[in-house]
Formats: sequence, structure tokens, C-alpha cells
Amino acid sequence: MSAKEQQRVMVLNQVQRGELTGGQAAELMRLSLRQVRRLLAGYRREGVAALAHGNRGRGPAHAIPEETRKRVVELAQDPYGGLNHCHLQELLVEREHLTLSRSSVWRILTASGLASPRKRRPPQHRCRRERYPQEGMLLQVDGSRHDWLEGRGPYLSLVGAIDDATGTVPHALFREQEDAQGYLLLLQGIIGNKGIPLALYSDRHSIFCVNSQQPETLEEQLAGARQPTQLGRALRELGIQSILALSPQAKGRIERLWATFQDRLVSELRLAGATTLEEADRVLWQFLPRFNTRFAVPPSQPGSAYRSPEPGLSLEEVLCFKYPRTVAKDNTVKLGGHTLQLLPGPQRCSYARARVEVQERLDGSLAVCFQGNLIATRPAPPHAVTLRADKRKEKGTAGEPGVPSSPCSPSIPPPPVGAGRQAPVSKPGPNHPWRKPLLVTKSLNH
Repeated sequence: MSAKEQQRVMVLNQVQRGELTGGQAAELMRLSLRQVRRLLAGYRREGVAALAHGNRGRGPAHAIPEETRKRVVELAQDPYGGLNHCHLQELLVEREHLTLSRSSVWRILTASGLASPRKRRPPQHRCRRERYPQEGMLLQVDGSRHDWLEGRGPYLSLVGAIDDATGTVPHALFREQEDAQGYLLLLQGIIGNKGIPLALYSDRHSIFCVNSQQPETLEEQLAGARQPTQLGRALRELGIQSILALSPQAKGRIERLWATFQDRLVSELRLAGATTLEEADRVLWQFLPRFNTRFAVPPSQPGSAYRSPEPGLSLEEVLCFKYPRTVAKDNTVKLGGHTLQLLPGPQRCSYARARVEVQERLDGSLAVCFQGNLIATRPAPPHAVTLRADKRKEKGTAGEPGVPSSPCSPSIPPPPVGAGRQAPVSKPGPNHPWRKPLLVTKSLNH
């Protein structure tokens, strides 16, 4: 019997002996007079057993069956090993059709000694910043370099953006490195899915701004301003305001997003067996709609601040790399290892010595623009110097051991020193005069 039941037995015995009235017993046991009379009648009829609760010794009707508990523990070990308890509970409902609350899953796994792999830091005092009121007013962008494939593939960088008002991810993609092309592709995906945002919040990476410690070029000194980066120029042409953070804590929303992705998305990639960048992108784009549904918050103002591209605006001409070039006398321009031949058009027959703009598109194609108009181009014929170099390479390859130059040609001995081969470099000895210091002797007359 519990202490409470023992106290009730003592009070009921005093009532039977006439030492207490029913009202006094009700006040001592904190019960109504009707309840005291019911307990007294049961005590006279059944004794002490009448004071015990009727459900004593019976399991609760809503208790989780033991088979379900064992199955949750088995699934938490394999194949869902390494998932945090909250993510595991969602996958159990979605894939295994086990409708359990997060607290139930936590109690089952904690009782089995399976703690959550995600360690939570103690809360710290901070001031909460007000979110932007409308979707599309501010996007925080960043890249996360992490072992997303857990050794099954190469290290990848995840480039993404998060809406400050709703906490949703409009677009993200995997890249081998965090580069400007990845952010241009990110902007292309955001504009295709949502529209053009009002502002972009980023760190001070050289992709977004020029290092202030870098010396200014002559053109920048004459213009009195720094030339923007390729991404900064694209943001200016799209009318997107670029806001640069002074610390990682300033863009804490996307930093916390990476912490969530490095927990949940890594588990999703492991369950899908992704081993390449293309497979990781497919898993990511299937994961984003479910993530946005789970973690989205309603904005304080309805509607969207995303803008549609203006009519006539070509995103291919904006989201690209632009390089100024001077046309050669033979109407060709070079970019890297490519040479383009400019064809005559209705504007001009010849573009020799003209300043043009070479555009490297995201799909790898090249285009030339003069005063806002595209010029017809084609690959230029190779130069004679290039042809002779290719011919020398072919001859060198044909003369290598193991590569037959011709089925009827005899074996050619290696050329002597001075006929294409370099003589071995001789180093001076330790006692060579060149290694001795130069002694300057003063004359006696000075």
C-alpha cells in the first residue's frame, strides 16, 4: 500500500470508531463527503482492497507494444543508423508507417542506450533579429565544404540560399568547389523557380567582392571605383542589392541551415547510396520540397517580393562571364585556348581594333558582343604556328618507344646531344671558385 492509502485507512478506522465525523474525514483526506461515504462502504465490504485503484496491475490501453519497441530499436541501428531522433521519427512515419511521436521514439531509444548522434550545445543568451516581412526580400547565400558522401565519393561543396522571411530553400546544388559559376547557376535556379529577389546577403568571399588589400588597377584609378567581380556585375545588371556580412554570426540563418543539412541530408544521401555529384544533386532536389514543408514559417506579410525578369532580358547574357577584348587585325579574338573569327554583319564589315566583349556562357559556349549587339562568329582556322607545333607533337609521339610510326619504317635511333636532346646539367663542386666569396682588397695608397 502507498502512504496515501495507509493514511486513508487510519482515517476510515477513526470514522468507524466514532472518533471522527464524515465531514472531518473529508477535510482530512481532501475529498467530498460523498466520496468518503463511498470509500467507507467499500472498506466495510472488501476491506483494504477497496482502497486500491481498479487499474492497478493492468497495462495502459495506449501503451506501445513490445514488438513495436523492438522494431524501432532494430531500425535505429540498421538501416537508419546515425540519424538523430527527430529525423528518425519522421522517416519511421513516412517509410515504415510507424506512427509514433518524437518523445516516444526518444524514450524507446534512450531506454535501449541509443543516444542521439547530434550533440546539442547549451542555450546562450542572444537577441532575436526580426525576419524580413515578405518572401523574396532577402536571401542569404553561402557554400558548405563537407564530406557529404561520407567517403563514398569526392568531397563536395554545397551552394545554396535560404529565404530570410520563410526559412525555405529556393534552390541549391552541389559543386566540386565553391566557385563563381556555382553561384551563377544558383541564381539561374532561383530565378527559374521563384523570380529575382530584392537583396542577397553573403560573406566577403572574393567571389562577391574584390579584396580591399589588393592594389587598384589603372582603369580602377581612372574610374575612381573598384571594378565588380563577375557575380557582382551580374547582381548589378539584375537589380539585386548585394549586402556583405562582417562576420559568420551575422548570417546565422544559413549557417544553421548547413548544420541541419550536414545531419539530415548526409543521412538521406547515405540511404540513397549516392556516390557521385550527379546522384547527390538528384537526392538533394528530392529532399528540398520535404525540407521546405517541414521547416517553413509563415511570413508576417502575405505576397511575394520576387520580381519577374523584364521583357527582352536575356538571362544567358547576364548570368555569364564577360571579358573585354581588342579585335586583332584579322578579325579574331582569343579567350583561353579558343580563337573566334568575327564575321561581317550589317553594322560593320570589319571589327579590327574594336573593343568587344567576349561572353563565356554557363553551358560552355562563347559569344561576342559589340555595343550591346551579338556578332556572328565561328571557330577561327588554326594558325601556322599551331599547325607546326601539332606536327612536331605527332612526330614526337610516333618516335616514342612502343608506338610504331609506320609498318615499313625502320627503327630510328635517338638523336644525339645537340639535335633536340638536352645535355645533362653539371653542378659546380663545393670547392669551385664560384662558391667562394669575392674578396675586395684595398690598395695601400687609399
